Amino acid sequence: MTHNVSSCRLLAVLTRNPVSGKVKTRLAAAIGNDAALMVYETLREYTAEVTNACNAGKAIFYSDEIPKKDAFLHNGTLTFMQVGEDFGARMHHTFATGFSLGFRQVVLIGTDCPDINAGIIDRAFSVLENNDAVLGPAKDGGFYLIGLTQDLPKLFADRTWSHEHVLQETIDILNAQRIAFELLPELQDIDTFDDLKRSRLWHTKEGGGR
Repeated sequence: MTHNVSSCRLLAVLTRNPVSGKVKTRLAAAIGNDAALMVYETLREYTAEVTNACNAGKAIFYSDEIPKKDAFLHNGTLTFMQVGEDFGARMHHTFATGFSLGFRQVVLIGTDCPDINAGIIDRAFSVLENNDAVLGPAKDGGFYLIGLTQDLPKLFADRTWSHEHVLQETIDILNAQRIAFELLPELQDIDTFDDLKRSRLWHTKEGGGR
């Protein structure tokens, strides 16, 4: 049974290779490159733990190179390079790759959300049993998760990203194409210093944790 589920479900992760000065640039503008890298590495390690707990195939899409060792890499994990001139093109390439491999449900996440967990990801796959799309709204107006059962290039083409209306624009496109979808709980992701201060990472730090 586990094998059958994993063979039709793919959990894809878009991640940047953790290099100071190349990750979390908006956050780095406030706290510096090295501190931003530490935050990003914490987020990556947490996301890797979450993905490892999910009952699905795994595919990791790297920004610059495929490392020999990484928190995300386990036996059976697929690895790819990201392809595309902008964020939309890179997301679309991820879905197109997943469907070309024969997976029927593809859920895509990044490495920016400290509140995501395996239960939410499993719920996303469950939503796709009866819908063609699922979205996880982020508090900044974007989304921390998107899942599809078919390739929908219009969702990703000719769009501007990283603004407060990304989620609503995505919903509008789904509605215009009459694609059935559901929304997951809204979560906080981390792109800016204000995001960090609102997140559980900041509260853990203030409480004497790492």
